[in-house]
Amino acid sequence: MVQTAAVSVALWTSAVSVLSLAVWLWLLLGRGMFWRTDVGLPPSAAPRTWPSVCVVVPARDEAAVLPRSLPCLLGQDYPGRAEVFLVDDGSTDGTGELARGIAHSRHGLPLTVTSPGPPPPGWTGKLWAVRHGIELARDRAPDHLLLTDADIAHAPDSLRRLVAAAETGGYDVVSQMARLRTASAWERLLVPAFVYFFAQLYPFRLIGRKGTRTAAAAGGCVLLRSRAAERARIPEAIRSSVIDDVALARAVKNAGGRVWLGLADGVVSVRAYPRLGDLWDMVARSAYAQLRHRPTLLAGTVLGLALVYLVPPTALVVGLVATGAATALPGGLAWLVMSATYLPMLRHHGRPALSAPLLPFTASLYLLMTVSSAVRHRRGRGAAWKGRTYPRPDAVPEKS
Repeated sequence: MVQTAAVSVALWTSAVSVLSLAVWLWLLLGRGMFWRTDVGLPPSAAPRTWPSVCVVVPARDEAAVLPRSLPCLLGQDYPGRAEVFLVDDGSTDGTGELARGIAHSRHGLPLTVTSPGPPPPGWTGKLWAVRHGIELARDRAPDHLLLTDADIAHAPDSLRRLVAAAETGGYDVVSQMARLRTASAWERLLVPAFVYFFAQLYPFRLIGRKGTRTAAAAGGCVLLRSRAAERARIPEAIRSSVIDDVALARAVKNAGGRVWLGLADGVVSVRAYPRLGDLWDMVARSAYAQLRHRPTLLAGTVLGLALVYLVPPTALVVGLVATGAATALPGGLAWLVMSATYLPMLRHHGRPALSAPLLPFTASLYLLMTVSSAVRHRRGRGAAWKGRTYPRPDAVPEKS
């Protein structure tokens, strides 16, 4: 009886390790080369006439980061007409006053600081702030809108390069995944994996390719053509979306627009996540919303993460200790392929190659964060942004 059980365990472990290896071979070869990190801004040329741009910055309690980000935005070296609208969304830390002081103390793009008031039912707070900024910007009739977060520091030529790429390539959305901070130990462990998982879900090469349905953007830096925004009814069409950047790109692409997304060097987030709890909250506040609040999708995600990331090292260890090469070999090969695909992202973030085999451990943390997000939702906390909670996708009341 014991021998039969041991044989069953060996056969089952061997089968799932082979399945995991097959999945990794497909990810390596058939997922749009998601693991490559050479997707930078496409080749571009300076337009004959530089289009006008309005920059919209939703800001809620951002006094800690504005001194490092806003001067970079106001100091853009842009040959055309451009101005910045910072939407102070009910801040209690003096965000609006600080922004006015920064603009007053330096020359650069003109800045308007405005406040929209509380969002009405059906709107997330951030998108209500974005809507207010876009409405003000439309009075200027800009050719493009740059939607950027308050923690994003732009290189002096960032706006120029974004516009040139959009005009040369005919893109309606040009978005860059900002380089996130990797100063603390937890940031160094979790941030490269965060970008890696995002690229696995939304391969950058597939996003920019005509005829594909894959669409995504990175909310910290989205250049949006004004005509495309009107066709896609942005932001009204996505007003209840917690993960607004992906929803925006999908709406534009569904309306016939072209979308491009890649990694950035000159666009940097200055927001710090020094502790595990900070990064945990960042992921858990919206992970279940990504799964559309469906328990079946949560269960599938947990099983998928376990199969893809946890089975390979487990099968290798079990095979070496108990069941033999039939289990250990496919498990070890799957772990090797996994680590190899992670290396480019580690190099992109300046991390050593020896960190690659730790990806299963990192993935287990993200699995727990996803489950934690669902638990928060079940307890009524739901998705959150800057002190607001959104329990359901069809009802986004303000937290009192």
